[in-house]
Amino acid sequence: MRRDIDLLVEQNIADQRLFHSPTYGDLTFKEVIFHIGTFMHNRPSAIYDVVLGSDSQVYSDRVDFVSAIIVHRRGEGGIYFWKRNREEHRKYVLRDRMYHEAVLSMDLANDFMEQFKIEGIIKFNLEIHVDVSHTGKTREVINEVVGMVRGSGFIVKTKPEAFGAASVADKHT
Repeated sequence: MRRDIDLLVEQNIADQRLFHSPTYGDLTFKEVIFHIGTFMHNRPSAIYDVVLGSDSQVYSDRVDFVSAIIVHRRGEGGIYFWKRNREEHRKYVLRDRMYHEAVLSMDLANDFMEQFKIEGIIKFNLEIHVDVSHTGKTREVINEVVGMVRGSGFIVKTKPEAFGAASVADKHT
């Protein structure tokens, strides 16, 4: 019985560590916010760009969605964090996947901004990067997805400028 409880506690801790970082390892969302806040606090006069983007990959039995938070200190590099959401046994058409990717990024952006209001850090530029472009299969949904993100009050970038989705999140799908 004790072993079962220990396994449940370990699983709960693992479930909370949804984010990954090449620099800091596995993290909770609060730990991500702490590291970003520390990164920004170390150079408060710098200009920061916060980019949120998501990408997905279809497999035979699931779809993996990866969302990334990238913090760029202009002229000096940056840090990033990512998390995976796995949807097993669910079929998505391309339009639904593009919408779902954008919604994941916007939800993460809202959580991020709320946490930073609490922390008192509000000096940064925030963009949502969506994995759609004027060429290829996603050209049919670009106006809809961009309109949805803009209508939610966010600055939006599409490919080829959408490195948050097309490069960083894509790297981990």
